[in-house]
Amino acid sequence: MTDETLTKPTQSQAAKIEQTFGTDGIAPMARPSRTTRFFMAIVAWAEKLNLKYAKFGNPPVYDNATFPWTREIEKAWPEIRTELDRVLLRKNELPAFQDISTDVRTISTDRQWKTFFLIGFGVKSKQNIQACPKTWQAVQKIPHLKTAMFSIFEPGKHLPAHRGPYNGVLRLHLGLIVPEPGEKLAIRVKDQICHWEEGKVLIFDDAYEHEAWNHTDKTRVVLFVDFVKPLKYPARFVNWALMNLAFFTPFIQEGLGNHKEWEKRFYAEAETLRNRPGA
Repeated sequence: MTDETLTKPTQSQAAKIEQTFGTDGIAPMARPSRTTRFFMAIVAWAEKLNLKYAKFGNPPVYDNATFPWTREIEKAWPEIRTELDRVLLRKNELPAFQDISTDVRTISTDRQWKTFFLIGFGVKSKQNIQACPKTWQAVQKIPHLKTAMFSIFEPGKHLPAHRGPYNGVLRLHLGLIVPEPGEKLAIRVKDQICHWEEGKVLIFDDAYEHEAWNHTDKTRVVLFVDFVKPLKYPARFVNWALMNLAFFTPFIQEGLGNHKEWEKRFYAEAETLRNRPGA
């Protein structure tokens, strides 16, 4: 998964790595309200706490052996891929990521990054889960799951360097559709270049600067998961509190509302097609 020319840090070395709290040239995902500014100040303090009390250090890219349950996710790959193929029959109707989370417009404004959420920020999409029951069953094996979706990169998509909004979660990618040639398709996390493989898990910390690209002529799809970063006390308690408070922020509430509106349209159209004479 990782470019062999790059040296992966040991866990002890990784613990000393410092994360930056912004990316040059990318506007922060900030909102003007006083409540949101106050919340983001707490987030900045909590991020430093998370670095100090990380249970497995702070490497940009993790060894899968750190999380033994990843083997179960990889075993479920054939069933997940089958359900993805059904979803992709209506790929053109899937939302661009920024249609759901408008703050993503700081890094993506085209229609080349599409999503299909099963759970977002801890809130389930019941109809999408019904459409992908085996995928949902598989992701239940991930402790403290927060987000799970299909992430679809169209040919030519390049996501610029950026960092995630909060280091209290880790990100998992399971390669589902990974076109050739491999050297034209990758993700950089800090100074490590990683290549997806079908049926293989990649876990990284998106709070490090990262960028991703698909310079092939075919679509790339991964199962995209965020789960709570394993932390020691007191960071574990602070992280739990922030995760629960985050639900009430405008950023989350707006995203949930956008997804509900898309979901209504998507399944209403599906019902219309089913009821059409001769269907």
